[in-house]
Amino acid sequence: MKNIYIAIASLSLCCSCKKNTDTGGGVIPTPPRDTTVIIVPPVDPPIASSIGFFLNDWQPATFTVPANNDIAVPASAAYTVTINPSQVLTKIPRAILGNNANLWMTQVITEPSLMTNLTNLHPHIIRFPGGSISDVFFWNASRNIPPAGVPAMLVNANGTQSASGFWYGQNTENWTFSVDNYYTMLQQTGNSGMITVNYGFARYGTGANPVAAAAHLAANWVRYDNGRTKYWEIGNENFGDWEAGYRIDQSKNQDGQPEFLTGELYGQHFKVFADSMRKAAQQIGKTIYIGAVTAEAPALSWQTNTRKTWNSGLLSATRTSPDYYIVHSYYTDYQTNSNAANILATPATETKNMMDYVGQILQAAAIPGKPIALTEYNINAEGSMQKVSHINGIHAVMVLGEALKQKYGMAARWDLANGWDNGNDHGMFANGDEPAVPKWNARPAFYHMYYFQKFLGDRLVASQSDNADLVSYASSFSSGQVAVTLVNRSSQPQTVNVKFQNFNVGTRYYWYTLTGGGDNGEFSRKVFVNGQGPTGVAGGPANYSFINPYSAVAANGIRVSVPPMAVIYMVTDKK
Repeated sequence: MKNIYIAIASLSLCCSCKKNTDTGGGVIPTPPRDTTVIIVPPVDPPIASSIGFFLNDWQPATFTVPANNDIAVPASAAYTVTINPSQVLTKIPRAILGNNANLWMTQVITEPSLMTNLTNLHPHIIRFPGGSISDVFFWNASRNIPPAGVPAMLVNANGTQSASGFWYGQNTENWTFSVDNYYTMLQQTGNSGMITVNYGFARYGTGANPVAAAAHLAANWVRYDNGRTKYWEIGNENFGDWEAGYRIDQSKNQDGQPEFLTGELYGQHFKVFADSMRKAAQQIGKTIYIGAVTAEAPALSWQTNTRKTWNSGLLSATRTSPDYYIVHSYYTDYQTNSNAANILATPATETKNMMDYVGQILQAAAIPGKPIALTEYNINAEGSMQKVSHINGIHAVMVLGEALKQKYGMAARWDLANGWDNGNDHGMFANGDEPAVPKWNARPAFYHMYYFQKFLGDRLVASQSDNADLVSYASSFSSGQVAVTLVNRSSQPQTVNVKFQNFNVGTRYYWYTLTGGGDNGEFSRKVFVNGQGPTGVAGGPANYSFINPYSAVAANGIRVSVPPMAVIYMVTDKK
């Protein structure tokens, strides 16, 4: 066998001068460094059934480079977050950023600071009239003039009776929130609604056919709404023994209903409501979507039989009638003085567990997947002002990130305003009863949700952290930039290197750093945005919408330092 040798001419280069030593002196210019990455084109995945029609109003997002303040960044980083914009997890439903109004937050439309903040926050969906209060709410009734066929007393879970305490949608007194002013608030702030109709009336009504009366009341609201609202719920947490209609006085009931509500009975009634409401929408040429109350987790041994059998009864009775399924979660243990680490551990586990559970019960019942809406969420932790803290703001953003990862169609935080209760207050804004704090003062959760949305694209994309205490949620803009939220759950600062796959990094990157203050231990009632904080004892900077992001040149790498228990909201330029 003959060996074949091929001679290849080569140039020997001197490392120091880059001269061609073979030819004796001609200088070879150093070619420009090409940092262009060959991109794998992103492909949108099929729309998940758990999101469904909540993507109907999806819109491409454009990032406009803001005025910014250049600062120094770490020379090196201990940890890395890797982002792949070509791996699209889902388009982002705008309804994921929702919130809850209620009937005791006053008429609000004459409150300019609140209206400005709701316009800037832009939650897209604001649910009304509230949680359990919806089951004692008559939307078209004037104060103290309930419709025919309602009792003066309602039955409590333990069998005792209490005054009905109904609420009225045409009450225009300043301490409550009327239906018309709710619509005005939506119009003023550029948001849309989600309405929870009164299911309880179908149970405690004393007329000959209370189910038909309650369904007719709901259908008339659909007509009055006239297409302003797409998303409707029938009842609120009706599996709970705290809800009006869970237990009724059978002596006043005329259609043979049982004393205690069951999921099957609710499901039968749901179809009556849905039929009436859909006919009303059809009559006015509008499309609506109607959700059914669903228990979010397996029942515990101590819970009522109603709760234990709720989902099986609901699904057997409704089959494919609901357009979507509703879950609620308050994440942490009830009335427990949880620490920050325990609170921040719950978004990932609980959000996934709920989605998995609902998927499993639908599959077991041989029912096709439908959208899932988390129409109330917050934390139960209390005793150290956890609910009004910077930590709860971090928790809110983590719930949003996890809800996107698990492909929920909608989420709505509970709630815009509530009651101080020594700091055990779910409200995003002070309701006027917090000591030394002005009414409508925004709490830390507002600032976290504002900046999360400000630096959120229109597609959730893959990201991975090599540090369990450093949680990342990445998104891309249709205009080409890539965003990431970096959550440091630990009590130590973290230096982070952000790397990309399938992305040509541009000139600069921009970010906001949100940290807590030194008050109230790990549950600071303050939040600082790029070092700027409140002038008072709680909240954040009043000029939040004018604060410039930090900025740095991207050529030498994208690195930031994330303080302890803090969040960075970042966008990176495209080339």
